[in-house]
This record gives sequence, structure tokens and C-alpha cells, in this order.
Amino acid sequence: MIIKPRIKGFMCATSHPSGCAMDVQRQVDYVVSQGQISNGPARVLIIGASGGYGLASRISAAFGSNAATIGVFFERPAKKTHTASPGWYKSAAFAELATEEGLYAKNINGDAYSEEVKRATIALIKEDLGQVDLVVYSLAAPARQLSDGSVVRGTLKPIGEPYDGMTININSGELRAVSLEPANPEEVADTVKVMGGEDWEGWIAAMLEAGVLADGCITTNYTYLGSKVTWPIYNHGTIGKAKEDLDRAAMALKEPMSGVNGRAQVVVMKGVLTQAASAIPGMPVYISLLFKAMKQAGTHEGCIEQTTRLFATRLFSPGNPGTDDEGRIRMDDLELADDIQAYINDKWSDVNSTTQSDLADFEGYCQAFMELYGFGFDGADYEADVDPAWEMELVPSG
Repeated sequence: MIIKPRIKGFMCATSHPSGCAMDVQRQVDYVVSQGQISNGPARVLIIGASGGYGLASRISAAFGSNAATIGVFFERPAKKTHTASPGWYKSAAFAELATEEGLYAKNINGDAYSEEVKRATIALIKEDLGQVDLVVYSLAAPARQLSDGSVVRGTLKPIGEPYDGMTININSGELRAVSLEPANPEEVADTVKVMGGEDWEGWIAAMLEAGVLADGCITTNYTYLGSKVTWPIYNHGTIGKAKEDLDRAAMALKEPMSGVNGRAQVVVMKGVLTQAASAIPGMPVYISLLFKAMKQAGTHEGCIEQTTRLFATRLFSPGNPGTDDEGRIRMDDLELADDIQAYINDKWSDVNSTTQSDLADFEGYCQAFMELYGFGFDGADYEADVDPAWEMELVPSG
């Protein structure tokens, strides 16, 4: 079939296998170009490994320190006339490239919140690797099924007061206003349940009990704080409460992890375009301004540049990795540089449909959105008739 993007709201209903493979190859090439990571991990589990910072972490570990990796994700294979999800294609492409390099790479496709997937993952570690040195928790899910069968859903809403912001119509490239009512207490609690640190704690508790965390093991969870201009909807909204819970979880894991001379580390990353970020009012404008300012300054980074810099200079470098007052590693230092934030603050109120092309990098924003789904890559033949069904070897998850 000839696959074209079908954009619906903040999502694209199709993804292109060749473009997704090119995205993975581009990230691999970047990591290889940076050279080997000294003292990097040898055996890595990535929970939420099929896109964004999770996939980038897997690529940085595998191709930066020859690590054996196990990836856990929940992705959709192709069915009849429907393409697979982009995470399926990207995970399949990663596995193929890793295998070609003689690297161990196995995948588990299932609900990471479930006890079945936890047990299957631990069994695989015991059988193949014995233990792991690094556990990256980078799960992004809209909902979570609890052990009693009930389902809770996360929301992206402000707390206390309504929020009016702008978002981008990807099809037309135009800005449009969006208003959100504040979340009620139940919505806040549910968002923390889905996006907070409880499941991270559950994974680590199960792995400690099973004895599959190596001496000195590090576990990380990525977070985002952002700029003051986005705080009303992000940092001070429902998702911000969930991110606060990650700090609580990291503290709660401190004592259990000490039993293996390890540590739990929250890492603050820079703003990048993700499926979730594109749906948050105000964030498209902020990210577009951020792209503009950081590209002009020569400090722009995507996911793979962030994770590779994290591994090479902070997480596995000798000595203290350097943390803030809350004990978090700050990889958003370049984003929060005075000149970058001054530009964003100065232009924030001036961005509209007339000025957007001059003040912000809306072209780069739209390009990044399309690349999430495997579109817009130079060298990919989007007129070619391709088979959407890509095979991927999976470890049974239940």
C-alpha cells in the first residue's frame, strides 16, 4: 500500500515503516559518531522503549556501550489496511540493527502496568542476562488498569483556574485557541496514578525481590519541569502533580536501592515534541519558540542527543553526577539558559498566525511532528508501494 499521513487532531492515524526505520538509523548514526561511552551500562531494561526518551535511551546504551537491552512496550502491529503504530516499526528497526551488530536485543509487547508483564520480564532477565545494571522507566500511557480490573485515566488539565492557550493545526499550520477547565480532585488523583511514580516503585520492588538488580544498579525516571510561561498548564497542572510524585518515589526507593548499592534517579530533560506535548495547550507555541531560540544559539537537542549526553557526562561519569536541591539530574540546563528563556519570554505574547513564521520555528515543529510517525524524511520514497506488515520477534508476555 502507499502510505500517506492521515492527521486527526493531535494524532496521525498512519505511520510509515521506512521513515520510522530511517529515524532509528539516524539516532544510531549519531550515537556511533560520539564514540563509546566510558563505564556505560552492560545490561539494560527499558520500560517504555518504543519512542521518545525511552527508545533514545535504548539506542544510546546499545550503540554507545554495546549493552544488551530488553525493551518493554505496548504497540500495535499492522492489521489488513491499517499500518502498525510508529513504536512498532521503530522497535522492529532497532532490533534488526542491534542484531546486525551482534548485540542482544529482546522485546516484550504488553501492558507494563500488569503483573504478567513484570513476571515475564524478570523471567527473561534471569534466563538470559542474570541481572541488569540500568533500569530506565520511560512509560507514557493515557490510562492504567489496576489490579482490581478498574481503569484510571490521566488528564492534561490546569488546577484551580481555567487555562486559555494556543495550539497548532498541523494540517494547516495555523494557530487556534484552546480553553481547558480545571481538573477536579479525582482527575488529579487519577493522573498521578497513571503518570506518577507508583508503578516505577512496583517494578523495582519486584526486581529487588527477584534478585535481578546488579550491584550498583541505577534506575532512572525522566521528568520535565519547563519554563515559567508553561507552568500554569504543565508544572502547576495535573501532569505537574504526577511529576512531583516521581520525586516522592525516588526518595521512597532510596533505601531499597541501597541494598544493592544502587540509586534511583529522576532526570529532568529538555522540552521536545512528543504526542502528548502536541495536545497540551500552550506547549506547541513554547516548543516552537524554544526550537527557534536553541537552533539560533546552536544548542538545540533532540531525544538522542539528550540521552547520549546524559549517559556520557552525568549518569556514568566518575564522581557525583551533579544534582539540584531535589536530588534530580538537570539535563534541561541548555533550555533554561538566560538567553534562551529571555527570547521566549520576550516573544511569548507576540506569537499569532501572522507572526508565527518569523518569531517561532513552526516549520521545525511540524517537521518534528511528522517525523514522530515516520514522515518527512529525505530519502524515503513516500510514493512507493510498501508492505505495512513488519515482523518482530517478541518474548511471550503472559
